[in-house]
Formats: sequence, structure tokens, C-alpha cells
Amino acid sequence: MRNYQTGQIRNLGVVAHGGAGKTSLVEAMLFNTGILSRLGRVEDGTTVSDYHPEEISKQITIHTSLVPCEWNGIKINLLDTPGFSDFIGEVKGALRVSDSAMFVLSAVDGVEVQHEVIWDIADEYNLPRIVFINKMDRENANFEKVLGDLKSKFKANFVPVQIPLGSFDTFSGVVDMISGVAYEGEGKGKQIPIPANLADEVDLYREQLIEAAAEGDDELTMKYLEGEELSPEEIKDGLKKSIALRNVVPVLTGSATKNIGAAHLMDFVADFMPAPEENGDSMSTLVFKTIADPYVGKMNFLRVYGGSFKSDTTAFNSSKEKIEKIGNVLFVRGKNTTTTDVVPTGDLAVVVKLQDTGTGDTLCDKDHPVTLEGIDFPTPTLTVAIAPKSKNDEDKLGDGLSRLLEEDPSMRVEKNSEIKQTLLTGMGELHINTMIEKLKRKFGVDVEIEDPKVPYRETIRAKVEVEGKHKKQSGGRGQYGHVWMRFEPCPEEDFVFEEEIFGGSVPKQYFPAVEKGLREALQEGVLAGFPTTGIKATLYDGSYHTVDSSELAFKIAASLAFKKGALQAKPIILEPIMNVEVMVPENFMGDIIGDFNTKRGRVLGTDQVGRLTKIMATVPLSQMYRYAIDLKSMTQGRGSFTMEFSSYEEVPARQAEDIIKKTKAEAEAEK
Repeated sequence: MRNYQTGQIRNLGVVAHGGAGKTSLVEAMLFNTGILSRLGRVEDGTTVSDYHPEEISKQITIHTSLVPCEWNGIKINLLDTPGFSDFIGEVKGALRVSDSAMFVLSAVDGVEVQHEVIWDIADEYNLPRIVFINKMDRENANFEKVLGDLKSKFKANFVPVQIPLGSFDTFSGVVDMISGVAYEGEGKGKQIPIPANLADEVDLYREQLIEAAAEGDDELTMKYLEGEELSPEEIKDGLKKSIALRNVVPVLTGSATKNIGAAHLMDFVADFMPAPEENGDSMSTLVFKTIADPYVGKMNFLRVYGGSFKSDTTAFNSSKEKIEKIGNVLFVRGKNTTTTDVVPTGDLAVVVKLQDTGTGDTLCDKDHPVTLEGIDFPTPTLTVAIAPKSKNDEDKLGDGLSRLLEEDPSMRVEKNSEIKQTLLTGMGELHINTMIEKLKRKFGVDVEIEDPKVPYRETIRAKVEVEGKHKKQSGGRGQYGHVWMRFEPCPEEDFVFEEEIFGGSVPKQYFPAVEKGLREALQEGVLAGFPTTGIKATLYDGSYHTVDSSELAFKIAASLAFKKGALQAKPIILEPIMNVEVMVPENFMGDIIGDFNTKRGRVLGTDQVGRLTKIMATVPLSQMYRYAIDLKSMTQGRGSFTMEFSSYEEVPARQAEDIIKKTKAEAEAEK
């Protein structure tokens, strides 16, 4: 693959809802360049971009693939992204480094959920857009219906650049509005006269196209308004500018699996979609994806934003303030690689075996440091607990998880000491299952999924005074510790220890032992063994023996006093309460609020944020572990949520009884 100048590069994020045929379209585009001798099929696991084992087995895109193709002297970097919400982080990374986005829609299904979600991401990045209506050869394909769907769902000026010749079993080609020519057959096809029954439609859309082109340039706008005819060159130049300004979204059509329309799409991308901005300044790059390859090592995918990126040099990681030695630099196409000495401004490449660099980091010239805007990855919301299946798996688990974290910033791992579980949080069930498969395939780590335990706590509601005495005589020196303790609620603190000893009934040297004994006893409450919190303990009396008293004896005495006192002080179980914010279209608001009511949640209020409604509530954590699945089901994938810890509150009596029974049963089972 030769080097191209910046103006000869097109970085195109290819996005869709799962099943729209995005990967098949990328395959057809590659086939048209002559790189492939035959079209691969997703169903057969033979496409260039879906090459990972988990993609082949599931027949879906899971990882963004970089698939460049060369067409009419232009290098088109296609970034084939996942179409399922669980992998939206991959989409965000790809669109961060794209200069435009191509939305692929099914002519049967039209605008689907992920199209809406990704459209908002493209808005965040201010990306010019192009639409390809695919699957015109399928039963019930309807170009006009999908075009209407686009116009009703999104605030944009959608203008057909191509319309289909027929549909379903009569679909044979496309009519191009710019050239005013019809093409029939695969690839470029053969030119045929425009069918008479399409003449009015072609005239209508061509006029819309000319109007959109005129909007791209003030001079053309005046010329158009004055009724002058625009030349073919003026139309092309104006359309390019209008697309870059996001005044227009061109709509093309075809069938990827029949390779009809794909070649004309490539012509359009090469001629009309924006090139990267020229920047001859010092070198700067952004890493937008990382793959932890057990054989090749870490692979960092990057885009060059300034200067040129060269092999066998050094670069400064301004995000982590580290110097990196740059070795091999690669151009990739799916899983295939070729080495290169230099990557120009605007191009995408891969560098291997960097020590400290990860996704979202900037690599730049140390003498001209700059930090590029990173990638705002989504917060994962579905949590499971994982446990190694064997001692061998346990030894390798930490390293395997850290390697997975390198390549997937939309997952989280937490070793929770309170509940003694390793918690894995992802974007959904498919995401989590995929991570667990990769753990086994890449790093040989087998794990089991468990339900996360809720970090319940215990506290007291009453003030009590109790005695704790530890006395033991078994020949030789005995053990003697004796305390009188006052326990009372202290909601504002986890634990407070004070002493009110007068006259030396307990010597000062044993105060630390009493406090230590209490702190240890607090770790296992009297109701269900959960840590006790919100308690004030005061040592106010006791006694000692000049020979038999010891720190250990007073520790035990204090522990006995706590166990006795906590039972008398009206103990209760506390549960973590979360602040939850849900973003949904307004028509789902009633379902969300009704569901929170079944989850013992309290709705605090609602707010309008753009075209979405924000619902604010407090909900027990025990009800939220699988909320990502519930929300997806209730909103057909249109909802999102975030949550953070708010406070601990008393568990209702009925739930508390169930928790105590369950905890005791688990303890018995472990014996």
C-alpha cells in the first residue's frame, strides 16, 4: 500500500444498526478494488473486517476494523464498527478519528435504534454524513419509505444522489442524479437510458441536489436564486462544500451482497466526502483503539493529526508524560499488515509494542508537546461477579483482566474487599460474555459468573450499656479482661471510640486493645454477619488483674461486650441506595417510573434534555445490578442510565428477614 498525500485520504466511519449489512458493504467495496477475488460472507466468517474468532462465531461485528481501499487515486480508510449497543465504545473511538460517517440502513427495516444513538454521537463530533440504503434486493424493500423515515427521525436535509431501479426481484441498478445516467448490473454496471416512469422523480431529486449544492457557496446561492443554471463543475464544487458544512446528507442506495451500487458509492466518497485537514506542523497523533494480541503484543491504532509519524524514532506520550520508542509502524487491512516508514497527516496506522501508551493517549513531538482531546467512552452499567475455576486460573486472572482493560476502555474491574468478589462491569450481557470468551481464548483464563453480593451493613438504633468479661484459668498465668461499654447510634460516622475511665479501673495501656477488639468485632455484625457502622462506643468502667490481664484479654472482653450490646441495641440491616439518572424518549417515561416503583425506588423529578427526558431517582443497589437489561427491554435500547452511591438506608423488615435467612443458609452451606 503506497503512501498518499493528506488530500488523497478519506476517513469514513461505517456505522449501522446490527443486521443492516454494513460489513457486507465494506466487503463489496474491497471486492471492487480488485483486492479480493470473491465476495466474503458474514454467514461464512470469510469477510475481511470480521476476522476475530468471537465475530465469526456470533456473525456480528464486535471490534472496529480498519479496512483501507484504494479507488480512483484516493485512499478510503473504512472503519467498520459494531452495530450492537454493547459495543458502542468501539463506535465512539472510530468516529473520534473519522472525517465523516456513513450510515448504512436496511431498505426493509429503515431507521433503527442504533442509528438514532450513533446519529447523536456524530452530532457530538460535528461529522458530515452520508447514507447508504442497502438491501434493495430484499422482499418489502422500500426506498421512499426509508427516505421518509430518515426525514421524520432526524433534523437534516436528506437528498437522494441515487435512486433504485426497481426493488426486490426487479432491482437491477441505480439512477445517478449528478451524471443523469442509469446504471444496470454489478460493479459499475452498464449505462442504460433512464426509464420513462422515473423521469419526474429524477427531475425532482436533481433539483433538490442542485439547491443543496447552491447552499454550499454564497456566490452559487446568488446565482441559483437569480435563476441562472449552475454548471456541472459548480454543482460538484458546491455539493462538496455543502456536505462538509453539514448542510446536506446525500443518500445513495444499492445491494451489498449483489454488489450493486457499491462502486458508485466509492466514486461518490472519493469525489465528494471531505479529506483530513492539512497540517504541516509538528507531529501529533491520537490512539483510538488498542488490541492486546498474545502473539504480536500490544497494537495501538492511531490517527496522525499533525506532521508525519515515522518508524524507528521516539515519541512523547503527553497524556502520561512518558517517552516511547517507536519500532515497527504498520498499515493494516483487517488482520493483514504491511510495514511503512512514514504515515502522513490524516492517515491511520498501527504501532506495536509500546510500553505505556493506551487508547485515548496523545503521541507527539517532545519539543512541541500537545494533548489532543481524548475519547469520551460510555460508562458500563451491567455488573457481574467472576471467580476463577481453578488455582491455575486464579494465578493468571489478574494479568488477563489487565490486558483486556488495555483494549476495552468501556469495561471496569473491581476487586471488592468488602464482599470478597471480583466485579466485572460491562455494557450488557453480550459485552460481558464476549470479554469472558476472550479471557479464555487469549489468555487461557477460565472463570465462572456469579451474582454480585450486595454490600449490606448493620447498625443499631438504641443506646445500651453492657458488660464484657473474659476470664480464663488453666494452670499458670490466666487471662482476665473486664469492661463496661456504652453503645449508641452515631449516623454521621462509621465508628467513634471514646473512654471515660476514672480512678484507673482499666489502665490506659489497655485502651488501644479495647478499641482494636471493637474494630475487629464490627467487621461481623450480629444479625447476618455484615460490617457494623454508625456506632459510638464508650469505655466507661471495668476492672483488671495485675498478673492475668493482657491486651489480648481486653480485646476479647471488648468483642464480647459488642456482641451482647449490639443484640440489645435494636440492630437493623442497612442497604446501599444509589442516585440514578435515566435518559429516555418521553414516551417511555411512564414505564420507567412504574418500574422504579416496583424496585422500591423514589422518583425525585424529571427534566427535559434536548429530545430526551431525564428521570432522577434513588433506588436500592440490590435492584440495580441487572437494570441495564431491564432498561434495554423497556425502551427497545433507546434508554441509558448512570448511577452513583448516595447513602445507606434501613432495609424494610420483610426484606431484612429474607436477607438474614439467605445469609445463614449460605454460611451453613459453606461449612
